[in-house]
Amino acid sequence: MSSYSRRSLLLAPLALAACGFQPAYAPGGSATKLLGKVRAADPKTKNGFDLVERLEERLGRPEERRYDLAYSIETETVGVGLTTSNKITRYNLKGVVEWTLRDHASGDRVAGGRVQSFTAYSATSSTVAGLAAEEDAAFRLMRILADQIVTRLIAVSASFP
Repeated sequence: MSSYSRRSLLLAPLALAACGFQPAYAPGGSATKLLGKVRAADPKTKNGFDLVERLEERLGRPEERRYDLAYSIETETVGVGLTTSNKITRYNLKGVVEWTLRDHASGDRVAGGRVQSFTAYSATSSTVAGLAAEEDAAFRLMRILADQIVTRLIAVSASFP
């Protein structure tokens, strides 16, 4: 390792501290306002269950309920791969989640937004394998969308009461 790269490595934390960087999960960090304090609405569908499961993995189960998270999920399946005989061999699964975070005590809106993404899966000649691939794609999509929600919550959590 050259002395230049060592010097850069040693000075990087100082540069980050000088610009006001503070780790979100550090003691007293902005994300600690969320950990164990966000209760997502009860899921009504498999997609909702997978979304809430991932939110709780990232933010912890709500022990001290301070915020309520409401959400609505929309998904759409689009065929994208066609054979010469017009059979669909690949699908994109698009998903959109509209979400709102409210203060539990006052009911005031604290944050909200919309996240969207997609994932894909292959269709096979077997019905069981096709259904399993579709279910797995939906599971992956809900995890992606939940991670996007958590990232946005952490980004704005410094302004929370």
